Amino acid sequence: MPRPIWTGAVSFGLVTIPVRVTGASENRGVRFHRIHLEDGGRVRNQKRCELDDEVVTDDDIGKGYELSKDHIVPVSDDELDAIPLPTAKTVEIIAFMDRDAIDPVRLGQSFYLEASGQAAAKPYVLLRRALERSGRVAVTKLALRGRERLAILDIREDALTLHTMHWPDEVRSPDELAPRPVDLSEDEVAQAMSLIDGMTTDDLSQFHDEYRHAVEELLAARAEGREPPKAEEGKEPGKVVELMTALEQSVERARQSRGEGGADGGAGGDATVHEMTGRKGTARKTAGGGTARKKPAAKAPAKKAAAGKSAAAKTAGKKTAGGKPAEQKQKKTAAQKKTAAKKTTAKKTPAKKATTRHRKAS
Repeated sequence: MPRPIWTGAVSFGLVTIPVRVTGASENRGVRFHRIHLEDGGRVRNQKRCELDDEVVTDDDIGKGYELSKDHIVPVSDDELDAIPLPTAKTVEIIAFMDRDAIDPVRLGQSFYLEASGQAAAKPYVLLRRALERSGRVAVTKLALRGRERLAILDIREDALTLHTMHWPDEVRSPDELAPRPVDLSEDEVAQAMSLIDGMTTDDLSQFHDEYRHAVEELLAARAEGREPPKAEEGKEPGKVVELMTALEQSVERARQSRGEGGADGGAGGDATVHEMTGRKGTARKTAGGGTARKKPAAKAPAKKAAAGKSAAAKTAGKKTAGGKPAEQKQKKTAAQKKTAAKKTTAKKTPAKKATTRHRKAS
């Protein structure tokens, strides 16, 4: 259990709730010491007086306020504690407001309020339940770490939370940082909204501090005398110079990360161009940056007809073995067939006459 950094009471009208303030978060980052590279010894800061260059301890150090370069006024902790400040030991609730009205930029550190003693249990639960049902937060003031602070009381599960806030004059104006007005199309805004929808989540437990894990792996390897793991070489991302293309690719990757898959059913690459499919004959961009027009596929019967005509043309252009064109050979063949037909007719005529005489005799 962390040690409380502040002990006092919450003042809720005439209701008093004894509480202890403890940290709501902790720093899990890897901390390093400064060492002397030659022999590995720790390097420490020494506190010296600038007048006599003497090393001083914490017991010899007090507070002083600089009125001018050569004039410092000393102030003791007892004098600061004696200042008549109502919030010195009390979290004073001064107002209530809607949660949505809180500007996140003004929020500072977060703490938990722990009920101090059994007598604090009932008013503690009362305040927590009232905040929960009202949907509001309590605006408070308290003296913490040498200064009076503005803070809000909120709820997290079954506990009361305290979030320090910056005073209005401590927040810088963003006017000097905002970009100049730009032209945005509705398609670009729609793609940005699609990207937001594709990346929306209500579970932050899936995200981890990858850098801290990598540092811990490095330190473990060094301690065990083995080679630390090497970083994987990632391919360089494609250069995207057009905003709409970047938005389309980002939306596609967001869909794939959710398991919806893309047009090709696989993971998206680092292509620099987003191909557009649609009407027949529409020009599309190629990987090389040029354009290509899709040609309609030819039908199989048309191909066969064209092949037959081509073969006939080649046959007509060829010459026979006697050196005469194929056309003369065809005429000669037709004449021969006509002569043969006449001879056949002549042979059939006597047989026909004999058949006629036989019928008359009967």
